[in-house]
Amino acid sequence: MRDLPDNLLDRTEMLLVPGRMLLEDGPATGMAALVRDGRFAEIAPVAELTARHPGLTPVALPDHLMMPGFIDSHTHLTQSLGKSLVFGEPSEIFRRIWVPLEGSLDQRMVYLSSKLAALECLRGGFTCAVDAGTRSAGQLDALTRAAQETGMRSVIGLICNDLGGAADVPPPDRIVARAEAHLERYADDPLVHSSLAISIPEVGSDQMLVRISGMAGKAGAIFQTHVNEHLVAVERSLVANGRRPLEHLAHIGALGPHVLIAHSTLVTPSELNILRDTGTAVAYNPVASVWKGNAIAPALQMAALGIRFGLGTDGTRADGFRLMDAAETLQRAGYGLASGDSSCGGGWLWLDAATRMAADASGLGAVTGRIAPGLAADFLLVDLDRPEFTPSHDLTWELVRYGNRDQIDAVFTQGRLRLWQGWPVDWDARALLAEIRETAAHAIAGAPITRIHPTADKHRVEAIA
Repeated sequence: MRDLPDNLLDRTEMLLVPGRMLLEDGPATGMAALVRDGRFAEIAPVAELTARHPGLTPVALPDHLMMPGFIDSHTHLTQSLGKSLVFGEPSEIFRRIWVPLEGSLDQRMVYLSSKLAALECLRGGFTCAVDAGTRSAGQLDALTRAAQETGMRSVIGLICNDLGGAADVPPPDRIVARAEAHLERYADDPLVHSSLAISIPEVGSDQMLVRISGMAGKAGAIFQTHVNEHLVAVERSLVANGRRPLEHLAHIGALGPHVLIAHSTLVTPSELNILRDTGTAVAYNPVASVWKGNAIAPALQMAALGIRFGLGTDGTRADGFRLMDAAETLQRAGYGLASGDSSCGGGWLWLDAATRMAADASGLGAVTGRIAPGLAADFLLVDLDRPEFTPSHDLTWELVRYGNRDQIDAVFTQGRLRLWQGWPVDWDARALLAEIRETAAHAIAGAPITRIHPTADKHRVEAIA
């Protein structure tokens, strides 16, 4: 355990000299970063940068890697109170668990759930998370306030369903008015970015899908929706429209570079071409595929075709390192073993997909995701003085396969230290956990949740009997 260095706290200007720095072409030595007013002001060799700024005392971090923070390109911040309820459950859990749970949460529980989720994200090295939109009625302010208080950068989706699938489904004109207000609301917020969302295509009319997607694109925001995730949803779309969900979105003109599609696990070759040709981005959620999905997104094929994608958790577990490991492992198991591909992305692809590629897919490529002049200073200090990184022969691969969140010493967003060795430096996380332990059981009991399988302990008794 290292003590928290005073020279990392509450500084508007810092000259950081890490042992290694993760730049766009890989880990580099002998580099320094000047952080000023929440941004990377300069990135240059140590001697050059210290000579230009003789009045600044360099912060020496010889045992640390300075790397961009991870970007979770798809999550659900208001699902953290019931996260283990879905374990072992069949697909489309949103119908039986998430919609009933989120719809029953009051303002305080939305706040607690969102703050817990944001804390977990930061602990896992995610400096930014893209929330797909809460289905709770009128509680978006509580969600946003919770994320802001933790210091996590967030993309906040406003659900704009007009055919159900949420606790509150107002008339179309009110949906559009709310969407317009949401797009404008955070224009000057340094950490919050607006987004519009329709949960799945079938809970939005064609007119609303096109309208909301177009509004987001015109405003420079992203439009989010879950597409081609479960076999039953694909079949429902075929029955209703004669087209698969992704095909239907393309047919009505709702896709484009501003669109972020969650999952896309069940995609045909022609649908891959649709994604490529429209510039639509994908959130590849490997852990969700293992835990609750029907298939694995063909991320290696997407990369080969030039389809934009980033990694997402889908609210499963918040550990950026384990997410990269899962991303590579599933591609190896699903495609690499059968084709003799022993590289499966070469390590670097998954590191990029968790940082700069995820930022681009999330509409934030010009804001974060890299250590580069002008971008927000959202970064991690990873302790390399660990057995897992000793000896080090290929740090990029080692981060993908040996990295873990307990190796993260510091998490910064907008140039400010938010967490040190897993805990916030400016608010009481223990008090948050205590309140959640006292209140979560009552909130869960009051939600009309339907589970198919018992808990693991009950299952053990039944199996033995």
